[in-house]
Amino acid sequence: MALTLSLFQRPGGVLFLDDDPDYLEMLGMVVPAQTQVELYSRPSGFLARMQAEPAHWEADAALQLQMIDRWRQGQPLIPQVLRYWASRPERYHLAQVCVVDYAMPGTDGLTVLNTLLDWPGARVLLTGQADEQIAIQAFNNGLIDQFVPKQATDITRHLLGVLRRLAQAPHPRLNTLWRGVLRPNQLSLLQIPSVAQWLRDYTHHHWVEYVVIGEPFGLIGLDMAGQVHWLQLEPTSSLPDLADLAASAALGMEVVQAIRAGQRLAAVELHQQLALPGRVRTAPAIAIGEDGLLMAAPFQLEGTELPQPIYPYRNFLQSENHRMVQDH
Repeated sequence: MALTLSLFQRPGGVLFLDDDPDYLEMLGMVVPAQTQVELYSRPSGFLARMQAEPAHWEADAALQLQMIDRWRQGQPLIPQVLRYWASRPERYHLAQVCVVDYAMPGTDGLTVLNTLLDWPGARVLLTGQADEQIAIQAFNNGLIDQFVPKQATDITRHLLGVLRRLAQAPHPRLNTLWRGVLRPNQLSLLQIPSVAQWLRDYTHHHWVEYVVIGEPFGLIGLDMAGQVHWLQLEPTSSLPDLADLAASAALGMEVVQAIRAGQRLAAVELHQQLALPGRVRTAPAIAIGEDGLLMAAPFQLEGTELPQPIYPYRNFLQSENHRMVQDH
């Protein structure tokens, strides 16, 4: 069964190319404010912006691979992910989706998109009525990920739905990288449709960015304000092991019994990996999915508990997301 949950999720730029500045301005107004938007009215400006994207993506993927390699050599992942977030604010500049009009003077959207062969983001074609068969063929041939008819009466709703689905979709290469840090039984649990849906809904409503890891099992997430959260996942079959860990951390018999009963979870390994001071934290357990095989509990980390401060995505949007049409 294919994994429908993105294991590595972050926001990225949505770039629009259309020769109609008024249409671009309309798009800039309807896309939600929490999305980084860039508007281009000429292919030359759009292609100049995209020229270095493959190299930036490669450099970022190499950093992720280094994290995973260091984990294989015994370095815990949570501190590494936190340092990556703190040291790489430029990751928000990576273009995630390009939305290109098909019919433009002197060229067409497919020709423009075909010049981005090494760019691994998502491609969307805006089409007129006469272009729909071309778009269908391009979609069937894997040249684009989606097309949106401009003449549709509900184009705004349709386009926003496409952008939301593409933003949440697992990136094939990055998902393959991060699958390597999960055990087969953990992957099996994440493939349960009700579990994957619960986690997609949770992350969408609470965070802008997250990574799924296996040791400990859970999701390390980041919200708009740069606040770090840990969603611990615990298979019900491993609750006795967690209870033993809690007992060894001197959490007391009442807490140990609550963990065995599936009422609370203890963030013992989070505490160890970040060398957190004081008593190991516990939180009420939530059953996720329909099969009763997996529990979750959310924990929040204070800024003083992080290896380095993390630049908030909210600040990035305030400084970058001006949505002016680039006419060059």
